[in-house]
Amino acid sequence: MLAIELIADAIPPVHTSDSIRTALARMVDFRVRHLPIVNEEQFLGLLSESDMAAESDMLTPVGALALSLANPYVLEDQHIYDVIRLFNERQLTVVPVLNAAHKYLGLITINALTSYFAELTSVEQPGAIIVLEINNKNNSLAHMAQIVESDNAQILSSYVRSFPDSTKMEVTLKVNKNDISAITATFLRYDYDIKATFNHTEENDNSRDRYNSFMNYLNL
Repeated sequence: MLAIELIADAIPPVHTSDSIRTALARMVDFRVRHLPIVNEEQFLGLLSESDMAAESDMLTPVGALALSLANPYVLEDQHIYDVIRLFNERQLTVVPVLNAAHKYLGLITINALTSYFAELTSVEQPGAIIVLEINNKNNSLAHMAQIVESDNAQILSSYVRSFPDSTKMEVTLKVNKNDISAITATFLRYDYDIKATFNHTEENDNSRDRYNSFMNYLNL
């Protein structure tokens, strides 16, 4: 996915002539701590809540403030991973998106990024999660997929986490099946180290029994 596909149009930028009071009110309304400063289509910088903290006059225009952030933005054709990196490195709540001519197109909010990550990792899809610890030289997703598919299941999403100064890495698999007992048994047979599993099978979920017991109690 490209940055242009995650633009949220609901939050308008501020202009250099807008007051600090206006900028702060907009940040409160949209629950963000940053806003792009734009005149016409020209992106001038990213205003931070902390940039206004020292100014006592709420009528001071934001164009008179010194900005603490060094023009953080992404171009419309940059990958979403570049957006994630910028959010993380600068601890931003919004990221401006510009075109090749550096004209302002819109912004990406942290909420839009969270929704995309939820879609990317298939969190709303039913199924179980398997966390494996493997040697980084034996990272064969094809072999893991074969093991999952041997039980008539599929991998919905996967991601890898590496550790500094370690030859081990963590692989998290989301599969479209709740009962993963056969899958985990096969992983163990192939000497995979299973760090954790998360599922909602009837065996480990007694919420229905608790509900029925509660209803019986109310009917006494």
